Amino acid sequence: MIKNAATTLLRMILLLLGVSLFSFILIVSAPIDPVTAFVGAESGVSEERKALIAEYWGLNKAPVERYFKWLSNVLRGDMGVSPTLKIPVSEALAERALASLALMLTAWALSGVLGFILGVACGANRYSLFDKAARTFCFVLSSTPVFWVGLLMLMFFSVYLGWFPLGLSVPIGKIASEVTIWDRIRHLILPAITLSITGVASIALHTRQKLIDVLESDYALFARARGERGWQLIKRHGLRNIAIPAITLQFASFSELFGGSVLAENVFAYPGLGSAVSLAGNKGDVPLFLGVALFSALFVFTGNLIANILYGLLNPEIREGGRSL
Repeated sequence: MIKNAATTLLRMILLLLGVSLFSFILIVSAPIDPVTAFVGAESGVSEERKALIAEYWGLNKAPVERYFKWLSNVLRGDMGVSPTLKIPVSEALAERALASLALMLTAWALSGVLGFILGVACGANRYSLFDKAARTFCFVLSSTPVFWVGLLMLMFFSVYLGWFPLGLSVPIGKIASEVTIWDRIRHLILPAITLSITGVASIALHTRQKLIDVLESDYALFARARGERGWQLIKRHGLRNIAIPAITLQFASFSELFGGSVLAENVFAYPGLGSAVSLAGNKGDVPLFLGVALFSALFVFTGNLIANILYGLLNPEIREGGRSL
C-alpha cells in the first residue's frame, strides 16, 4: 500500500508539472499581448506606462524565468495574482470551483445514471423498436455539439417557455444572503442537462453492448436452462459484469466533462472555472490560466484514481497484486 501510494503521488506530481509547463507554453505562444489586453486595445496609454505595467506584472522577463518564478511561488503556496480579476488566483479558484464542481458533478451523475439505465433497458430489449429508437437518439446526441444544445435549451426553455433563467448561477439583483438553494438549483438545471447529454449517449451505447454480450454468453444460457428469466437474469449475471466497463467509461469522461463545461458555462454565462479559463486565454492571464489548468488536471487524476479503487471493490480479481482464480 505504501508503494502504491508513493507511486500515485509521484505520478500526480509529474502530471501537474507536465500540465503546467505545456499550458504555460501555450499561453505565452498565443498571439495576445497581455499588456494590451490589460489596458484595452483602444486606450491611449503611452508606451512608457505599458512598460511599467509589464514590469509590475513581470511580463518583461524571459518566459523561462517567468515559469520557474511561478513554479517556485506555487511550491510556497502562492499561485500569484490574476491581472484580469485583480485578486489572488487561489481566491478566484475558491470562488469559482464550487460553482463548477456543482455543475460538473451534477451533469456527471445524470449522465452516468440515465445512461446506465437506458443502456440496460436497450440491452434487455435488444433489436426491438425501443432499442432502435433509443440507439438512434444516442447517436444523434453523441454527434451534437454542447454549445448548440445549450443554445437550443436557452431558446426553448428560457425564452419561449420561460421556465428557467437565461443564465448565471444566481438571480440578478439579489444579495448573497437572500439567494436560496432553489434559486441555485433553477440556474443549475439547464447547464447540467446540457453538459450531461453527450455522456448519456456514450454510457448507454457501451452498456447496451456489454449487456448483450453477457446475455448471449454460455453462462447466461446455462442460467436460462435453470429457469432464470428477465430482471432476475440481468441482476444476478449482468449488472456486475457491465458495471465495471461503465465505471471505466464514466470516470474516463472527467476530462471531456471539464472541456464541455467550458462551452456550457460560456453559453449560459455561468461563473465557473470554464468561463474563467476562457477569460484567461483571451486576456493572456498566465497565473489564472495555469491555476485552472492545474485544477483540471487534479480533477481528472482524482477521477481516474477513484475508478481504480472502485474496480477492486467491484471485482477483487483485478486488484493490483491479486490472483486470478
